[in-house]
Amino acid sequence: MTILFITGGNALLPEIEAYISFFSQYPGVNTKVAFAKTKDDVPADVEWHFMGMHKQKNNKAVTIHEYASASTPPFANLKNRLKKALNCLPDYRLFYSEYVKDQFNFRDNIPYGYRGHGILEQAGIQTNSEKKYDFIYVGSVDKQRHLSALFNCFTTGSMQGKTLLVLSKNYQIVSAGLTAYNNIIFKGPVPYTEVYKYIRKCRFALNYIPDISPYNQQVSAKFIDYTACGAKIITTDYAWIRQFQKINGGNFFFLTDKLENFSWDNINQFQFVRPELKYYTWENQIVKSGVLDFLQKRFPEMKILRRE
Repeated sequence: MTILFITGGNALLPEIEAYISFFSQYPGVNTKVAFAKTKDDVPADVEWHFMGMHKQKNNKAVTIHEYASASTPPFANLKNRLKKALNCLPDYRLFYSEYVKDQFNFRDNIPYGYRGHGILEQAGIQTNSEKKYDFIYVGSVDKQRHLSALFNCFTTGSMQGKTLLVLSKNYQIVSAGLTAYNNIIFKGPVPYTEVYKYIRKCRFALNYIPDISPYNQQVSAKFIDYTACGAKIITTDYAWIRQFQKINGGNFFFLTDKLENFSWDNINQFQFVRPELKYYTWENQIVKSGVLDFLQKRFPEMKILRRE
């Protein structure tokens, strides 16, 4: 059988590599990746869509819709309603969290599960790795992320002269406005398996999330990756991070609203503590989502697990 992962090509989707690795354990399961515009050229038994819009279902394939995020501003609520009304009905839905599911409020009997962000099991903490950069920021640099205040710290503010590695994609407009500052380095996109290598090269990791919906309610993938590498995490203060800390522990440097406390002395004197991530492997996240059980019922041959 063939599972085809279908993406619009704009979002960073490390989960695709994780899924490919996970399903490679099963004999006879092939995985492929295609853009939405070219998916009709790739025959598959399972079409796995990262939403998005998907109006017309392929009745010859089992269809999975994965919602990694609720819609973002502007007009977020309208976008959510349009996706709910116009998207075709899949055979299974995956949501990044209960919050994402609640934003769409589907009222049907289609089975669903939750699949959060995972960590690479081979990552290791390796906190003693040689450092090349002072800070790293991983993730989107879209204007909705309100990163100008953070970048200002590295151009004319408290971190002037300190190095910041920005690991992202589609950053050309932003980087063009910062060419005068060689302490801000843009790279990417890079394969997900290499992201950890860059995190380990940095003294501190920035989890800079705007305190607005939906960002402040959703799982921060970069935060999970930072933690997997044992990074010293500096973060904005918002609902999801406080809930994560309450459940998993850890001690992170919380930035004030106007970044007044963001100084080299403050962060070097802070006592960082790594939280517990025992249950955050990709395998655990995929299995507990229920999608494996769903697929095994549709394709009984998948019940045989390859043992190396």
